Amino acid sequence: MKSLRTYSIPFTGLKLGKHQFDFVVDDAFFNEFDYSLVKKANLRCSVELDRQETMIILDFNIKGTVEATCDRCLAQYQQPLDITEQQIAKFSEEAIDEDDEIITLSKNDHEINIAGLIYEYINVALPFISVCENEGETSSCDKEMLDKLNSLAGNEEQTEDTDPRWDVLKKINK
Repeated sequence: MKSLRTYSIPFTGLKLGKHQFDFVVDDAFFNEFDYSLVKKANLRCSVELDRQETMIILDFNIKGTVEATCDRCLAQYQQPLDITEQQIAKFSEEAIDEDDEIITLSKNDHEINIAGLIYEYINVALPFISVCENEGETSSCDKEMLDKLNSLAGNEEQTEDTDPRWDVLKKINK
């Protein structure tokens, strides 16, 4: 977890106004998280911190690629990501109900660690079903693997050569 300290932004000495911070999000970043879906990545995270009297507004822009596995052909491919998110951190002495949208900072806090936020934004942005075909192109899936999977699938054409003992059971459904 030591390497995640590089994703901390000290805000105590910052003047009011906007400040820019840039971070590299790569394989070492995701190795710090157990059971991470992402293992390899080449991402740049740009954070604009807007320091105000009572709060800090963090605008995230994360661009780059992560290595993903195609759910169709199991090939590794580069999944492009372009993420824009905003997080608000409020200065408050009393404990406010924990809210996913607002982080509470006390007077004893001097920095804000954004590693968890970056990790969450990237994982949420990953497609639920990963397919290695590009928009507008024909499928770039591994043809050999697709042919093998199709040959192993139970197609209707292959049912002609089934065991005749199953024919009696098939008549029950009709």
